[in-house]
Amino acid sequence: MKVAYITAGAAGMYCGTCIHDNTVATVLNKQGHDVSLIPTYTPTRTDEENVSLDRVFYGGINVYLQQKLSLFRHTPWVFDRMLDSPKLLNSLAGLSASTDARDLGELTVSMLRAEEGYQRKELAKLVKWLREDNRPDIVYLTNSMLIGMAREIKKALDVPVLCALQGEDIFLRDLIDPYKSEAFTLLAERAVDADGFVAPCNYYAQFMAEEYLQVSVDRVHIVPLGLNLDGHGELNDKTEPPPLKIGYLARICPEKGLHLLVGAFYTLTKELETDNVELHVAGYLGKKDEPYFEELVNQIHAWGLQESFFHYGEVTRSEKIDFLNQLHVFSVPTVYRESKGLSILEALANGIPVVQPEHGSFPEMVDATGGGILVQPESSEAVAEGILQLYRDSERRRHLGRIGKENVHQNFSDEIIAQQLMQVFQKYL
Repeated sequence: MKVAYITAGAAGMYCGTCIHDNTVATVLNKQGHDVSLIPTYTPTRTDEENVSLDRVFYGGINVYLQQKLSLFRHTPWVFDRMLDSPKLLNSLAGLSASTDARDLGELTVSMLRAEEGYQRKELAKLVKWLREDNRPDIVYLTNSMLIGMAREIKKALDVPVLCALQGEDIFLRDLIDPYKSEAFTLLAERAVDADGFVAPCNYYAQFMAEEYLQVSVDRVHIVPLGLNLDGHGELNDKTEPPPLKIGYLARICPEKGLHLLVGAFYTLTKELETDNVELHVAGYLGKKDEPYFEELVNQIHAWGLQESFFHYGEVTRSEKIDFLNQLHVFSVPTVYRESKGLSILEALANGIPVVQPEHGSFPEMVDATGGGILVQPESSEAVAEGILQLYRDSERRRHLGRIGKENVHQNFSDEIIAQQLMQVFQKYL
């Protein structure tokens, strides 16, 4: 089967969606399918070999200029291609953090309007390339913010178009009116153009179907996240606490709840004494979230806990595995209802039990893996109590880590998940 897998770059950061899309495309190609991973906005960044095209459609510079200045809606395609240079887009990726919320709203509405929006020229380029150079059997859009493309793609290629649902509600929720309301209306209008949808868990399938897409949940197929398990779980013997090493691996931002984990860390140092607890933090930090992180670090210093706090920044794949394997407990206590949670699977793949809020995808993930406990959301005290339970009951902690590791390796490998996604594609052919 030939698949056009249209993904979205994340402006130069390691992004769970980009990593997952790259993993699935890699495995499908190894399984004998012909998958083109097609970046939009910016090049993708992944901690494994990047299999995406060395070309970007809907390049972020062109998209923005066409939104702001009518002149760029009519420039020659050869000129646009220069602005779509992956090297140029990567060099300017950091500027996206300073984009005004109003600009994001206007741009989102225009993108959802697709052939009726200011970026219609970009859609024409993509459709032409798909029709003449790629000629896929099926087109897979990586998230519903790209769903405006579906109508013209189906018209030109006469092939099924499916759309993944991967956490776009967080972006939509933060838009401001009137663009927020317009975007919701357009998303529901354009949802009818997709043949089907794919979500990583039942919670998100139902939520997106009812709240945003206005479609029957029967049109949404569940395909969980999967991992390239090479290197994961190879270290079986871990040093027992104390000190108890608590880990966090995610983008450093308020919505991921690092402040809740820092609060839990402080509570635990009071309960177990400072020398018996360590907090280890890794993940991408964008410019707009630097004040948030600085405030947390200052608070840790004010408590006198700086010797027990370790910050790693972004980590490569091998560094990530080494990071996880030193931990005893893992937690990313998101404030919002997470739709994915790839790092939870990564921790479990290495035998690290998790303490997660009881919302979003986490109840299903913990139920499927048996590798953790659920606690009250948005409560540092609840996170601290959950971690404390695992510290005091070392047998239970080791059991959760062991069973979680077994289940992830048996049921959440990239090969298994890729096969499940291909089975969904087959239904539409």
